[in-house]
Amino acid sequence: MLWSLLLIGVWAVIYFFLKNREARKEMLVVSFWTSLLGLTEPLFVPLYWSPPSLFDLAHKTRFDIESLIFAFAAGGMVFALYNLLFRKDERRMPELSHLFHRHRFHRTILWSVPIITIVLFFATTLNPIYDFIIAGIIGGLLTWYCRPDLAKKMVASAGLFLVLYYFYFLTLIAVYPGYVGQVWNLKNLSGILITGVPLEELLFAIVLGFYWSSVYEHFTWQKLT
Repeated sequence: MLWSLLLIGVWAVIYFFLKNREARKEMLVVSFWTSLLGLTEPLFVPLYWSPPSLFDLAHKTRFDIESLIFAFAAGGMVFALYNLLFRKDERRMPELSHLFHRHRFHRTILWSVPIITIVLFFATTLNPIYDFIIAGIIGGLLTWYCRPDLAKKMVASAGLFLVLYYFYFLTLIAVYPGYVGQVWNLKNLSGILITGVPLEELLFAIVLGFYWSSVYEHFTWQKLT
């Protein structure tokens, strides 16, 4: 809970420095919808990890409050970091651009990540974190195909969120050494730790930054200028 709230603190700093009310509204909208991803926690407990949680909800119900808070903060940050640092504006794409051959797959691509994740979950024995990583990569590449104008933001956001999340994670293991070994189900994962951080966590950060940073503009037909 403490480290989820710490991430909310970082979210608040980014929110404060956004250039206008419209940008803040967009960040809030993305954060709200991303927070719903926290409801997928039963897929990951205990196959991926088994975290301590407020009221011990994760162990009792496999749901927890912390995941909602974490997803809220992470989603908004992934969306806003690029726009904040590079001061980009958005404008509505021309109506006729919707008829371009690549854009005919607009809705299919938007639904690709949840569909691929569900298929992999039921059709394979992969750990759920790998289902999400694979689906996110495919969904990101499909988005790139449909909306190449968002490619720079997607690549940059992947790098930005990776760096931010990596140092955020280092604060956790610095204060609580041994936490990763106690909470993450390392025997079901690669077991690779990078300065104590599970490789899967870093892959998660890259994929979330790569795919999720483009969802708002893709969904609303906004073009960065």
